[in-house]
Amino acid sequence: MTRCLRLLISLPLLLWLPGCSAVQGFFGLLGPSAATPTSHMRDSALDRLAPTVRKDFEQLTGSHHRDLIAAHETVEKIPAQFKRRLALKALQQPWDGLTDLEHQGLLLAEMAEGGSVNLPALLDLLEAGMDRTSTFYKPVPLPTSSARRDLLAFMAESLEQASLHRDKALTNLTEAERHFLFLHAASMAKHYIPQISSLSEQTSARIKADLRFTELLEEQVDYASLIAAAQVLARLANERWLHQVAAAWTTPLPASSAPHGVTGDVLFVQETSYGLIVIGGPGPNTYELGKGIGLIIDVGGNDLYRGMIASSTDEDQGNAVVIDLNGDDTYDGAPLGLATGRLGVGLLIDHAGDDVYQLDMGSGGAGFGGLGILFDAKGNDVYMGNRLTQGAAIGGLGLLLDAAGNDRYTSHGFAIGFGGPLGVGAVIDVTGDDHYQCGGTYPSAYNAQDAPTGKPGDPLYQYDCFGLGAGAGQRILTKKVEWQPYNLAGGWGLLLDIQGQDHYESANFSQGHGYFFGTGMKLDLAGHDEHQAARYGHGASAHFGVGLFIDHHGDDRYGSSGPFYNGGVAWDSSVSLMIDAGTGHDTYAFDRSTGLGRADYTSWGLFIDEGGADQYQAKSGLGDSSEKSAAGFFDLEGNDSYTLSDPSISAETRPGDGKLFFYPQGGVFVDR
Repeated sequence: MTRCLRLLISLPLLLWLPGCSAVQGFFGLLGPSAATPTSHMRDSALDRLAPTVRKDFEQLTGSHHRDLIAAHETVEKIPAQFKRRLALKALQQPWDGLTDLEHQGLLLAEMAEGGSVNLPALLDLLEAGMDRTSTFYKPVPLPTSSARRDLLAFMAESLEQASLHRDKALTNLTEAERHFLFLHAASMAKHYIPQISSLSEQTSARIKADLRFTELLEEQVDYASLIAAAQVLARLANERWLHQVAAAWTTPLPASSAPHGVTGDVLFVQETSYGLIVIGGPGPNTYELGKGIGLIIDVGGNDLYRGMIASSTDEDQGNAVVIDLNGDDTYDGAPLGLATGRLGVGLLIDHAGDDVYQLDMGSGGAGFGGLGILFDAKGNDVYMGNRLTQGAAIGGLGLLLDAAGNDRYTSHGFAIGFGGPLGVGAVIDVTGDDHYQCGGTYPSAYNAQDAPTGKPGDPLYQYDCFGLGAGAGQRILTKKVEWQPYNLAGGWGLLLDIQGQDHYESANFSQGHGYFFGTGMKLDLAGHDEHQAARYGHGASAHFGVGLFIDHHGDDRYGSSGPFYNGGVAWDSSVSLMIDAGTGHDTYAFDRSTGLGRADYTSWGLFIDEGGADQYQAKSGLGDSSEKSAAGFFDLEGNDSYTLSDPSISAETRPGDGKLFFYPQGGVFVDR
């Protein structure tokens, strides 16, 4: 009990959970080799800066701030199904809610650095943000010897226990409901958009099906048992045990023994009630994967995987696992077919090699009524995806954890840490100089007013992203009251990069963005980084959303293609915070955008730069607000320079080093 209480004290988001079941995976049950959080977690930027900024911000904005907080007390009454406490707390108590979010991210960082052994704990932490916890489960003991029978027993029993948990999760569903959930997951992946403004007959039918999908998951599926199934399977990633497997099987079987679709040396094949178990040899193999695969372990070689890789092929087969120990591998997955959880668990583990992941829609650590997990331990990897890939989820969990290497992540949208309705999606990269890109595919609706004659490639032409740490709901934009019950609140999307000199590039709605009761968080904990975004970027939110962006250390550069709203900006009853912590010399090249602490229409927006000689370029907006909002810009130390291009800014309210002034509608600018 002492260990459980210790964790609960350090994890505010789990305080409401009963007993210790939510955090059972952290201590005791992972075995003696399990890593645990260090006794001293990384320093929290908010813990350090809130005492310096909060009192001044609230006093300087005065009644505007008090009225805003009072207005946000009623956000729970806004029509939207499945709101989460994560968002509601931040909307109603911005400082406390955002601090909890950062603490959650820092604890995730501690766990992620422990590698694959901490995967069960990471799942608990992520699911806690969605008000979910696993049922109590007894982990299958790791083998005590290297004998083949013991190693096989561990594989088979792990598959069996995970299957039992999955069966329990779906007990209350009819066969027709299971079939609907499995099929509609593909529809959600293909058609989901955050805002629907045209209610055609076809769209209306989809909206009704979307609500049914989420209601069944929330009310009929025992999701706690799905989490437990994932935690049982995650223990198969134990590296010591996998090396025992590689040592125990060394002699290839006759080529005729290889399963259909598998080429190259095969060391072992066994049919089980939970799918085929295959051990591939140390040379190159090709795996054309379809129905009936329970577990693949490949001990080495430059391998090619195609098809349904660590993913369910139908509602009857819930769980699938692929583990590759070494080699420069290529994974070419089908739609919803690479580390995708759909009414079950999809788990892909790659322990070493410079790998290429070609990710079709709904894959790459993606969950749709299930949990999809992709863990890559080392190597310079490339993740190429389109929509809802790379740590993305609607009605489930999607996790992409990369432990080391200089990696490249590219996507079209709703990706690289995206949480849709009832979903938590996360990308966690532990170390390496990484490149993240999202956008350039889905034209933005803003083009109609901002670039009515524009075409792709024109400087003013905009694209949408909803990624790199974004959470979004499904908002039905109509005055018809009968459609209000079909609004779906957003989930939690997060991008966490722990070490490295990183480059981020994204289109509209990205990099710590929350939309319609969604929560988006982007944390970069170390390195000299470049953060290039567009409209609604760098800690932004809209329509009851929550956005948090924190860069903890480094000489960083921020830029935007504009035309508006970057850096701790909030619109329509939302809450946003951007922090550049430490004393690095930072450049904010927002000459094509506005923002840095801006709030409009009953919103709360704040920007903080802790220190360093910084350069600020923007059109306007530093600490400005309108329409019953509270906004603030705080630069706490350093000799800074400011260039604002809006000629209408008066001398009294023109930002400069060492200045303090108020905007009449609730904003404040402070440079100390």
